[in-house]
Formats: sequence, C-alpha cells, structure tokens
Amino acid sequence: MSTDIRIKKGLDIKLVGEADKITTELPISSVHAIKPEDFHGIIPKLIAKEKAQIKAGEALFYSKADERILFPSPISGEVIEIVRGAKRKIVEIKILADKTQQHQDFEKKDTINMSNDEVKTHLLASGCWPFIKQRPYDVIANPNNAPKAIFISGYTSAPLAGDLDYTLKGKEAELQEGITALTKLTTGKVHVSVNLNETLSPFVNLNGIELHKVSGPHPAGNVSTQINKIDPINKGEVVWIVTPQDLVIIGELLLTGKFNAKRIIALTGSQFNTPKYVTALPGAQIKDLVSDNLNSENTRIISGNVLSGNKVSIDGSLGYYDNQITAIPEGDDYEFMGWNKPIFNKVSTSRAFTFSWMFPKKKFDLNTNTNGEHRAFVMTGTFEEVFPLDIFPLQILKSCLYKDLDEMEALGMYEVAPEDFALTEFVCVSKQPHQKIIREGLDLMLKEIG
Repeated sequence: MSTDIRIKKGLDIKLVGEADKITTELPISSVHAIKPEDFHGIIPKLIAKEKAQIKAGEALFYSKADERILFPSPISGEVIEIVRGAKRKIVEIKILADKTQQHQDFEKKDTINMSNDEVKTHLLASGCWPFIKQRPYDVIANPNNAPKAIFISGYTSAPLAGDLDYTLKGKEAELQEGITALTKLTTGKVHVSVNLNETLSPFVNLNGIELHKVSGPHPAGNVSTQINKIDPINKGEVVWIVTPQDLVIIGELLLTGKFNAKRIIALTGSQFNTPKYVTALPGAQIKDLVSDNLNSENTRIISGNVLSGNKVSIDGSLGYYDNQITAIPEGDDYEFMGWNKPIFNKVSTSRAFTFSWMFPKKKFDLNTNTNGEHRAFVMTGTFEEVFPLDIFPLQILKSCLYKDLDEMEALGMYEVAPEDFALTEFVCVSKQPHQKIIREGLDLMLKEIG
C-alpha cells in the first residue's frame, strides 16, 4: 500500500554541478579523522588511546550520558593523535589506516527471529546505534524510549543531492535486512517515502514498510516534512529516523557480522572539473577525495549540501553522516549598487529586480555571498512561501531567541530540526542564522524539559 504526499510550498534551487552517474572506487584515505562534534549533544569518553591498534567497528569512545552508545572506527589502523581543544575537549581522533583492513566480528544474525531487546543490544554493541536519530530534538535516539513510528526518507530534494536510486542500486538485500531489524524496535509502522516520479527506487518492493510517494519542491525530501504530513509528533511522543545510506550499513552488519561504513559520496558543484560519485569512509580526508578534480582557486568546500552542510578546508575531513561534498565559488566579491539594478544570475523568491522566476529550468552558478547584512527580523511573508510544515516559522524563531519554552512547545518545536529552516534562512532578507537559532532552541528544550 502506498499513499501520495504532495508538497506545494518550498523552493527548488537549481545549481550547476550535478554529479554524473559515474562512480570512482578510491583507495582508502591514509588518515581518517573522527570528530565527536558530528554527534550533536554527545560528551565523549575515550576508550581508544594514542598508539592503540584498532579494528574497523571497534569502539573509539562512548557517550558519557549512556555508556551503551558506542562510536566505532570506520577503519582498522593505529590511533596516531587525539586532538584536543579548550578545556581538553576532544576535537578529533586521527587514525592511520592499515594497508589491509581488518574488521571486528559481530557475527551474522537471524534478524527475523530476534526480539526487540536482542536487536537493540546488538545495534548498541556494534556501534550502529548512532545511525538512529530521534524527533524531538534531532539527536541520537535514546534507547530507553519506545518510538511510535520510524521514518526513512528515500527521496533527496536538497540542491545537488546525490541520486539515492543510483547510490543504493544493488543494496536491496541490505535494505530489507535493516528494515526487518527496525520493525522489531517499534510497535508502530516503518514509514518510507520515495519520489513520486521515480520507478527504480530500491524501496518499492521491500516488505514491512508503509510506502509513501512524495512530490513537490524542496524540502519535500526532508524527513520532518514527511513526518508532519504522515504522523505529526505531539508532546510526549517520539519517532526515530534512519537515512537510507545508514540503513545499508545496519543491514550489512546483520548479514555479514562486519561494520562496513563505506558509502558512495557525490562530488557536486561548479568548482569540480568533473562532478561525479566516489567511494569513501566517514572521516576520510577531503584532499584524498577531490584529488585533482577540484578548482581550488577561490572555492568554498562544504561537507554536505549548500543549505545545511558545514564548511571544511582541503585538509579537513568528511562528516560522519555526510554523503555529499559540494564546491562552489567563494562569495568574497561585492556588487556596487547591486540592490538597485536588474539581476539575471541569482535565485530569488521575489520578483523585484530579479528574473529567476522567468526561467524555472535554468541552473545557476551561485556563490556564498549573502547579498546583505545582518539586521533585525523584517516581516515580509517570504518564510511562509517556502515552509510547508503547519508551523509559523517567524514566530517559532522569535520564541527561540527570547527562550520562551511554553511558546516553543505550543508552536511545534517537537517536530522540527535545524535543516527545516535552511530555506527560510536562504530567503531571509534580514540575514538571520535560522538553523543556529533553532539548534540552540532545541538544546535548551532538551536541557530544561528532556
């Protein structure tokens, strides 16, 4: 059974640099860096020490709040450095990869005959639990909670996002095994959303799911949008979320007993000579992935997509959850009287001096310039045009700023994540950091309400 979801509000930002459907198998990066900051809200407690020899899947650290939640190494090798910041905060754990990779053996499992507790215990022990996130708060799921449903978005609508139908091709067995495991963790449904117009999705013929077909502009592919339309979250309720790429890792672990975090990464953006797909592991060095394919002059490298990704340097590393590297021109140039002349090469929801609405299929080569300065919120009504959730975006942003917990609850903070406000941030004439505001609001609610 499938149900259709049609999203009307939103904005598709069409950019130059979509990845060609060519995958290059890259050798394993010599050094991988695992950053605890990728796991928001986690205070790490080290297990692996410097000079230690570890296997792929062996735990590097655990969560101070719950020692059952382990964070594994994606590779085997030697821990060569623990990088620390202020107050000895762990910034990075650097691992020198072995030439021949060795994996921790977690044993094959008969998922169909496993109980809820057995599946949960196995995912915790193998380091796969961090792949399960929760709403509310957009943090790693609390294993003590029982979700009313689990959501998987098999449709990416973010700018230049990789094609899941391509990257997941041939992974049907792993996906089905992962789905079978997830059905053990909830008494509710496992909801999977796919693109209405795609017929090759590997999710279409899987068992144990409630299939939904989604259409419309971005953020139709955001899981929060789908939750809002399928099964909204009320106070006291919890839903869990797993991305398709992470579901493959869970499925392969159950089928083979090995923690294999290798995934296909989309290299996108106008600053790549040949936008394409490459294989990589979390924490791989950016320079090893982009090699000679990048125009490094005046370039912004982003681990993730242009709306919600993180800026990284060429010497930085791939984010633990990221499946995309984007390279676009750095916006360090300024146009004299740019606000007072016709503009043909930029995207805007307004028709004042801009003409992108006349060319709906045109692809733009945008840079990182914000085209304005930070100022107080201006009420223009543009947020509501690109925000499809049944929530007042401006009001919820303001409630986060003045930290009114009751109002934040009433306005729907339990349903949102920072990425849901990426488009409102993009169209904001006041240049306010919407995602940062929402993240701080969610952290406050988690601390005060729990």
